[in-house]
Amino acid sequence: MSGWCGQCRQLQSSALQSAARPKKMTSATPPSSHSASSHKVCHSQTQTDVLKPLLGGAIAGGGGALRKRRRVLSKDGRSNVRIEHVSGRSALYMRDLWTTFVDMQWRYKFFLFTATFAGTWFVFGVLWYLVALVHGDLLEFDPPSNHTPCVMQMQTLTGAFLFSLESQTTIGYGFRCITEECPAAIILLIVQLVITMLMEIFITGTFLAKVARPKKRGETVKFSQHAVVSNLEGQPCLMIRVANMRKSLLIGCQVTGKLLQTSLTKEGETVRLDQRNVTFQVDTSSDSPFLILPLTFYHVIDDTSPLRAWADKGGGWTDPELADFELLVIMSATVESTSATCQVRTSYLPDEILWGYEFPPVVSLSQSGKYVANFAFFDKVAKTKTTPIFKPTSPQHAYQSNGGGTVSEVSDTDKIRLEQSYREQRGEAHGRARDAPLSVRISNV
Repeated sequence: MSGWCGQCRQLQSSALQSAARPKKMTSATPPSSHSASSHKVCHSQTQTDVLKPLLGGAIAGGGGALRKRRRVLSKDGRSNVRIEHVSGRSALYMRDLWTTFVDMQWRYKFFLFTATFAGTWFVFGVLWYLVALVHGDLLEFDPPSNHTPCVMQMQTLTGAFLFSLESQTTIGYGFRCITEECPAAIILLIVQLVITMLMEIFITGTFLAKVARPKKRGETVKFSQHAVVSNLEGQPCLMIRVANMRKSLLIGCQVTGKLLQTSLTKEGETVRLDQRNVTFQVDTSSDSPFLILPLTFYHVIDDTSPLRAWADKGGGWTDPELADFELLVIMSATVESTSATCQVRTSYLPDEILWGYEFPPVVSLSQSGKYVANFAFFDKVAKTKTTPIFKPTSPQHAYQSNGGGTVSEVSDTDKIRLEQSYREQRGEAHGRARDAPLSVRISNV
């Protein structure tokens, strides 16, 4: 009896311990994720759990507030992608010294500039000191009065350093000069001038290239902080605003978009950060808009748009499945004054795309007859009178593409009409009846 009671006490204590342990949260994880054969995705040759949000935008449990999303591209166009585990990366950078020096930050460039010149002065100063040492020109050798040195007035290491500096910078104070006594000294002077001249050309060129980069010109091109969705010609359109804040024009402007999102292929493979094209236009054409005033570029959301699934929910960016994307906007142009190609980039997250809003006008006419672009209203948005509603033209004949967009198929009526026309043509050519059965396959492309 006592043994049975002891077992009961052990069972009760174990039950209390198990109850006191913290339980694991499993509500946010589907049951399939606990299996050994969890679904994997391939991104940059790295196996990653597919359940992890693409941009870190999962909805927090309970409160319904969105977590802060991580961007692939920042608002000012800088890349947030970190490159790791590249074998021989330093060697690759050293092979392309020009790009490495141009991309180098200014503080490192100034330090390298100073260290390069001071280092060459000291290295060739030591070489000049060795020449004087071999020839017996130093003070410790006590040369006779009729002794002709290789370099006049260079009898110490400090004097050799100063002579190297004066020769490389072509100062020429007058009392330190090379003589005809040592052919080795003449050869050393030629080598020093050639090597240091090439180094000066390279370093000065990288300075000029970094200063004249069109990246600085791109900083005077402004994108709107938010994108809006409103109706245009009866269709919902995604709109962004772009402005050139300089009087010098940008030639051949082209605005393109890339939608980064998770997609599922027909083979069942999940691809993260899949890129889908988002076309932008400013009027009836997207070629070379005249960016003399702030312009509004728009993307028509139709059955072929990669934003179809998101627009079908009325811009429901609080849905974690539909809001897991990032829209990259890229504008390429040629600077009129320098003919250099300039590229400006920005990105929009789903919570930065406002559904049912529009941009107010920013251009007005002054009393003197000049057009004025008021940038105080550039980032302002206003609520539209009518909420845009996405209506698919042929939802029964559309399929979802890899990137979440849709591609409309050829309708059955079009197939029947083409097949009938084909039968008629074949019947007239071969004398067959028009209703002869023929097997014709119409391509869906």
